[in-house]
Amino acid sequence: MSDRPPTSVLLPTTRWTDACAELAAQLGDSDELLIIHDDEDDPVIEQEDHPEGVRFVVAGEPEGCSGKANAIAAGMKAARHDRLVWTDDDYHHPPDWLATFNADYENHGPVSEVPYFVGQDPLSVLLEPLYASAGSLPLYLGNQIWGGAVVFERGDIDEAAFLGELRRTVSDDGLLMEYLQVTTVGRTRIVPIGGTVRESVERPVRWTQILRWHFPGSVAGTWLVSLLVLVGAILAPLPALVILTVLHFAVNEVLGVRRWTAVLAYPALFVFVPLVLYGLASRTFVWGDRRYRWRGKFDVTVVE
Repeated sequence: MSDRPPTSVLLPTTRWTDACAELAAQLGDSDELLIIHDDEDDPVIEQEDHPEGVRFVVAGEPEGCSGKANAIAAGMKAARHDRLVWTDDDYHHPPDWLATFNADYENHGPVSEVPYFVGQDPLSVLLEPLYASAGSLPLYLGNQIWGGAVVFERGDIDEAAFLGELRRTVSDDGLLMEYLQVTTVGRTRIVPIGGTVRESVERPVRWTQILRWHFPGSVAGTWLVSLLVLVGAILAPLPALVILTVLHFAVNEVLGVRRWTAVLAYPALFVFVPLVLYGLASRTFVWGDRRYRWRGKFDVTVVE
């Protein structure tokens, strides 16, 4: 039996997914999996056949923050252990995922993995290469946090201050980056995204807003670089096509992912840049089943 401390795994979801079963099967004797959902009407509570160690936590409706932030705050409050793992329900967790993650903490301290977003509709497929280069690669190279896979202990952060701010904002991992330094361990997880064009439009809006309020210098830099590259792509289309395609195949190699969608990097640029501008100008955005108005870092209204 391992001598590692017991772990509380926080999984916000309103339905029982494959990830729930995968994580439940990996729990040690003293570990717990907290399934954090909105209310008693969510279909996840209908799951009667679940292993010991699984607990259901009702977060309630968010007020002044996102549903995800509200769920994480409720999960951290309900968790029994000091070691915390945050994860999501939309990607595959192999059988050794939790054990490997805990071993990583023993070797490196707080650790995070990196997502690679794979589109499920035409627009999100088109944008895949730029999500990889503008999103996944900076996380990979910059030791930044992805809320879908991060492990830390309560003593690693100022928990009271963090939770107080978490209940007033949108981005759980954006805020955690201000409290915690992690090591990204070079493992990339394939995360399906999209499914409808509406989802694929709203996602970059949310990401742009996160950068706007948490990392304003980054969003300005991303917009400027993207605009300059777009101008170059218009003035010299053939060289730009070749360079962008080669660069994005190289990005995929760094991330350890083989995807043909790197060939879409050139046309994706003509969609990505306007979406970043739209994201900066948009007054509201949809995440999950809720629409939010984010006027300031700690000024969030749930519109519907």
